[in-house]
Amino acid sequence: MAGRYRSGLSWLTVCGLPLAAAASEPTVPAPANPATVQELPQVTVIGNTPQAGLGLPRGQIPAGVQTGDSESMQRQLSVDLGDYLNDNFSGIHVSETSASPLQPEVTYHGFTASPLLGTPEGLSVYVDGVRVNESFGDTVNWDLLPQSAISTVTLISGSNPVFGLNTLGGALSVRTKSGHDNPGTELEAYGGSFGRRSFEATTGAGHGRFDYFVTARYFDEDGWRDFSPSRLWQAFGKAGWQDERTDIDLSYTYADTRLNGNGPLPTSMLDYRREASYTPPDLTENRLNFLNLTATQFLTPWLLLSGNAYYRELLTSTVNGNINASYLDEDYSGPPLRCDTPPASAAELLWCSPGQNASGRLSQHGAGAGLQLTDAHPLRGAPNQAILGADYNGSDDDFTQSYQYGQLSAERMVIDAQSPFNDQTVVSLAGHSRAFGLYATDTLSPGSLLHLTVSARYNRSTETLAGYSVNSNLGDYGAGFGLARPLSGDHTFSRLNPSMGFTLTPGHAPTFYVQYAEASRAPTVIELGCANPGAPCGLPNEFAGDPSLQQVIARTAELGVRAETPGRSLVWSAGAFRTVNSDDIQFVATAANSGYFDNVGSTRRQGLDLAIGGQHTGFRWQASYSLVDATYRSSFAVNAASNSSADAAGNILVSPGAHIPLIPRHTGRLMLEYRARGWDLGANLVAASGSYLHGNENNANQAGATNAAGALILGSGRLPAYAVTDLHATVRIAAGCELFAKVANLFDRHYATAGFLASNSFTAAGTFIAAPAGWTNEDLVSPAQPRALWAGVRLRRD
Repeated sequence: MAGRYRSGLSWLTVCGLPLAAAASEPTVPAPANPATVQELPQVTVIGNTPQAGLGLPRGQIPAGVQTGDSESMQRQLSVDLGDYLNDNFSGIHVSETSASPLQPEVTYHGFTASPLLGTPEGLSVYVDGVRVNESFGDTVNWDLLPQSAISTVTLISGSNPVFGLNTLGGALSVRTKSGHDNPGTELEAYGGSFGRRSFEATTGAGHGRFDYFVTARYFDEDGWRDFSPSRLWQAFGKAGWQDERTDIDLSYTYADTRLNGNGPLPTSMLDYRREASYTPPDLTENRLNFLNLTATQFLTPWLLLSGNAYYRELLTSTVNGNINASYLDEDYSGPPLRCDTPPASAAELLWCSPGQNASGRLSQHGAGAGLQLTDAHPLRGAPNQAILGADYNGSDDDFTQSYQYGQLSAERMVIDAQSPFNDQTVVSLAGHSRAFGLYATDTLSPGSLLHLTVSARYNRSTETLAGYSVNSNLGDYGAGFGLARPLSGDHTFSRLNPSMGFTLTPGHAPTFYVQYAEASRAPTVIELGCANPGAPCGLPNEFAGDPSLQQVIARTAELGVRAETPGRSLVWSAGAFRTVNSDDIQFVATAANSGYFDNVGSTRRQGLDLAIGGQHTGFRWQASYSLVDATYRSSFAVNAASNSSADAAGNILVSPGAHIPLIPRHTGRLMLEYRARGWDLGANLVAASGSYLHGNENNANQAGATNAAGALILGSGRLPAYAVTDLHATVRIAAGCELFAKVANLFDRHYATAGFLASNSFTAAGTFIAAPAGWTNEDLVSPAQPRALWAGVRLRRD
């Protein structure tokens, strides 16, 4: 156990240095410009649009609303925003498909914001008014924003059309800090288990009307599994100018990350050695440059003009080790092939090589602007807030991918075959995305009891593709294998999405809300380029066709009640929701590392959230429970040869009522914190019921049964339930000096949050099985990290 807790924390002695700072929290003055209130660490209003504005009191928002701030993130020692959401927000479930601590898949009410291509995305994420869902696949890279730059985070439930494309199940809005509202200098360093080392520096100040804020972070760890190091550099800076009527901010975000997420592991190998990795490497490198200019201007005391303009450049490189799907392919019908001599052709290279590295490079260059006018003038004597806005976002994406084939080493890595047929480019694609949106929302309060909200948004987006894709399916030998296919398309999607709702706020009694809303998501570049079932695409990205897909339409009805007592001694809420997606897009797997995107008909997510909490003197607590029933509502076929119900061709039939994989029906969390003079203690408990694995979309797999092709299925196709507890503590030992520590997975639970029912090519000890007939069909799951301890020091000067 001692090796797990390496830290080298001798630098904790720096707390003995004199600092001219008070131990108490600084008092944050109210902003001179009310439009900047959302930059404050305390969330006083709810941002009801992507752009900064006046916002609305929580009681006037006809939807479920959850908020967090920088103080609670720091107090709970969250590793990133996804970690914080998992510990605190009801309806959230975080799965670790990649098994990297900085690449979580965040699911809310059954809708996902994931960094992994191939995951159906359904949440929109905004940072200071910019939608950061990447244009190539609507993915969300959680590793690109320093947590220390976050001032507030707000999660609004439902298909709110005002927040634009991809807001099928909810919108997450992040606001960053400013120097006026976050003055002072802070240094933080911590380390511990898995060789983790993290250093962070923050400084900010206001000088008259000018202010600045700068933060930087370095994170490095060896990882607890083989070949799983992660390294991250992040920086954020903001310079601003404001007076009583105007606020202008220019921010810059930089990130340079190198993350190894070695993903699922067969249960047989997991039981033999939990730290093993299947086929490393699984490397993702991101480099971000993000410039954003925001401004607000009061034209009159009732009229606020706000807007932004941004440029965003993201370069992503990936290397993913796989088992070669063409290895000894039974569908090959060409000339005889030999594997005892150097490969004499591309077909021989593919047929004889069990290992494959897929290397990809993706560049995304995006720019856009938004403008919004807020009118808070009373309407016939009644309070009213009317908003009209427009935005434009464009992105140019360039993608290339090549395959490297070879034998496998003892560590299950590809040994380059050194063949002239190796490392050939199989995909070259240029994609152009253009999206325009026009939205309006109005909240009228005809009395102190009733607040009516009506909204609408018109979206128009175009996707243009140009390039080629090489057919690398050995089963097509003599019928297109090795030939380049043109990859082109020009698609336009448009829709007007409405919503309407109301809240009842009878004084100090509970607030009631009801809302109906619609939103849409246009197919992305990767989905349009990988939509041909006759030519499945290799993950993470291989394109092989351009059939048209329909945009996804989400229709949500929700109602709820919430209340809090004066001083927040008791806060509680209850809400129910039902979202039906038509023409839902899913990634239909044809093998463990290939498949295609398709409209699979309707899906439905419905359920409820219950939450209760409160605070008294130094004690704060919160408990929540969520039910999410996520099911397919249409029939479709999918290839899942490792499923016991698969036919002779390896296909299964998914029927209405089958549960969507990796969405637990029940989740719950408990948060306890106690703050006394000089120290804080806290605990977080997160629990989730079992869920189905990918490959078991029909929920019909039976462990120990045999499918129609005669294959024995060992895997259950299900993940078991789990509960995990974390502890955190902070002690202020001197003015401006804190020591802190966190224990994750206190009881060292062995559990998993993601995976597949698929074929396993290795023995339990990790030795390659040369004959595919000997491969087993079992559960491949992403194991969660074992118990871990981190400790550090934080210095602050105001």
